[in-house]
Amino acid sequence: MSAPDSPDAQPRRTFVKEAAAVVVGGVATAVPLVAGICVWLDPLRKSTGAAGAEFSRITNLDALPADGVPRKFTVVADRTDAWTRTPNVPVGALYLTRTGDRQVTALQCICPHAGCFLEYLPQAKEFLCPCHNSTFAVDGKINAPSSPSPRDMDSLEVELRGNEVWVRFQNFQAGHREKRAVA
Repeated sequence: MSAPDSPDAQPRRTFVKEAAAVVVGGVATAVPLVAGICVWLDPLRKSTGAAGAEFSRITNLDALPADGVPRKFTVVADRTDAWTRTPNVPVGALYLTRTGDRQVTALQCICPHAGCFLEYLPQAKEFLCPCHNSTFAVDGKINAPSSPSPRDMDSLEVELRGNEVWVRFQNFQAGHREKRAVA
């Protein structure tokens, strides 16, 4: 047998000390690292709700002309992403048209072809896309069959709450024949 202080016993003791130091150091590093990663990824696991899932108050019914002329409104809502909540920011625009005593239609302000902003031309009583000169009727239908737009203007869900006009606002992908909500 070798003595405890023999040269053979020294490398084994050193190895055990170094192995224990690596294990303790690994645990000491892993615990805060895992906790930090969990905190950093936590907002990604939280649901922020579906895009356009909530109604936004746009205006009062009295602000819409009874003659059916569309009016453009900015949609202001709270914007929430994984880490940040920003209250009362513009999230888009839409056209509201009063079609009856208590009936309102809402159309997205974005052209379904390439995503350009549509303008309403009161003298022509139509919407114009300045990017490709396509026109849409007041009800949002494509005026010309030769239009490059793959679909009519995107309509939005409207709710009247007393005298207030509320709209379920959402954006849609441009360039597709069917409406696809932007997530």
